[in-house]
Amino acid sequence: MTETTPVPFSAEQQQWYEQACARLDPERLKQLLFALTDIHSPTGAARAASEFMASHLSATGMNARYQPMTDDSGNVLAEYRGTGGGAALMLYAPIDTHLECDDAERSWTGGQTEADMQPRAKMQDDWVFGLGASNPKAMVATLTEIATALIESGVPITGDLLLGMADGGMPVDVSARQHAGMSNGVLHMLNRGAAADFAVVMKPWNWVYHEEPGMGWFKLRVHGTLGYAGVPRGTPGFRSSVVPAAAVIEALEEWLIAYAERNTSGVVAPHGWISGIRSGDPERAAFPSAITELFFDVRINPRTSPAEVKAQFADFVRDLQAKRPDLVLDWEMYGSVPGGTTDERNWVIQSAKRGWEHIEQRPHGTPDLLGGQTDGTALRRYGVPTARIGWPWPAEGSPEVLAEGLGGMGATYIPDLMPCARKIMYIVIDTLTRTRSELGL
Repeated sequence: MTETTPVPFSAEQQQWYEQACARLDPERLKQLLFALTDIHSPTGAARAASEFMASHLSATGMNARYQPMTDDSGNVLAEYRGTGGGAALMLYAPIDTHLECDDAERSWTGGQTEADMQPRAKMQDDWVFGLGASNPKAMVATLTEIATALIESGVPITGDLLLGMADGGMPVDVSARQHAGMSNGVLHMLNRGAAADFAVVMKPWNWVYHEEPGMGWFKLRVHGTLGYAGVPRGTPGFRSSVVPAAAVIEALEEWLIAYAERNTSGVVAPHGWISGIRSGDPERAAFPSAITELFFDVRINPRTSPAEVKAQFADFVRDLQAKRPDLVLDWEMYGSVPGGTTDERNWVIQSAKRGWEHIEQRPHGTPDLLGGQTDGTALRRYGVPTARIGWPWPAEGSPEVLAEGLGGMGATYIPDLMPCARKIMYIVIDTLTRTRSELGL
């Protein structure tokens, strides 16, 4: 990891920073988070949430607009201009949630009844619960509070502050909504006016990251023949696709573990998980399926292209078929997002680390390896140097029982967010009170 470059605040900048941080209001943040969480915004249907935030940001004094993509989907882009001659810094978070939480999803999500899995918000003391209350809506609310506090403080900024909030940020592909997801919203935003010199993405985990992985989606099919339950085993011409799939799953799981170890570099550990199995028809249990399909997501290091990952998986399938010539397999890569990286020496990365160290009162050091993918990859791929910074996650001490597995994406303890807000405010003051030449632009 690159050492943090010291660029001390002037006495005036320190005063501005303290002035802006003094306006950060956790109660206001909590009320906004509750209101936003109470607006259901699954991927591809975030219009109501985005329109709400556009209106809210306009009321704070920002020039905010709603950017429609479809009848049900759109983004928010807001701007607060400085006196001129400085950089444009965008604070960014997605606004859509990863689940619908409707009856149709309960067959595979488990039908949770916990507070963090509900599309309606619940508040208890300093906790806010509800689908996406932590990821992504705590990020949206925190970035909004930072912008609001900056404006209220009257700090004279030179550069321009942008706030971007996009639909389609979840790693999903919702075909019924024009294939929303996989960063389609932020790409729409970047092509329509969101021109920034630097960006900060707020996401869980209390580190600064200069890079993030992409992802590759694969389907692996095991072929047999359509069967009938009344046929004895060993009958010529009948081959199960389901039973051999068990051996394929074990081999694939071993490959995914080895793949992550083989492709780990920088601060990225590109894990992969088998996501599901699809085969047969429960209404026709007497007829074993001719095809059993496995599908999985594997993360892609910024120094490895999706094409290289595809080639690595092709090698695995060839090796597996050589060891098991009885298997009939075919496969496809049906989704790909490349990873993205920013030079660790870039201003926004160094500023983020200075802000982190200012609050934590210790050297940043090497962060935990990262496997989570965000829209930050798209920002970096579009040439916007981007820092990812966050807060400790998941929150501890919840008064409500949370769902296992992804439990925590819908539970936020407001005091956990405030140190991160002060870290990002540091970046804002550090960046927007300097000229472009001071920032190396």
